[in-house]
Amino acid sequence: VQLVESGGGLMQAGDSLKLSCVGSGFIFGDNAMGWFRQSPGKEREFVAAISWGSSNSYYADSVKGRFAVSRDNAKNTLFLQMNSLKPEDTATYYCARGSFKNMRFVKGIDLWGQGTQVTVIS
Repeated sequence: VQLVESGGGLMQAGDSLKLSCVGSGFIFGDNAMGWFRQSPGKEREFVAAISWGSSNSYYADSVKGRFAVSRDNAKNTLFLQMNSLKPEDTATYYCARGSFKNMRFVKGIDLWGQGTQVTVIS
């Protein structure tokens, strides 16, 4: 059972980037999924969540209107489209599985990916 993120990189402010996360070892389409991020010296923070069938999603205020979460259950893949990137978006981004209504809380997560680094320079 694992989640594997990819797509991170070094970006300039204003750029766009799309992260991917592939799940394996469990029924991906039965689970709500989400994204978190963590910067050095800071706690891991919620970014976005999406329900199992993509009918519902919600976002942290800091990324609302700039980021979009989506999924392709046929490919067991979760995405995070990040637009208008800012230096404060610099962090390690983690894919997560958990309860949809509790997704914004770390304690609501039962499976984490290893993370992918996103660095945004001005």
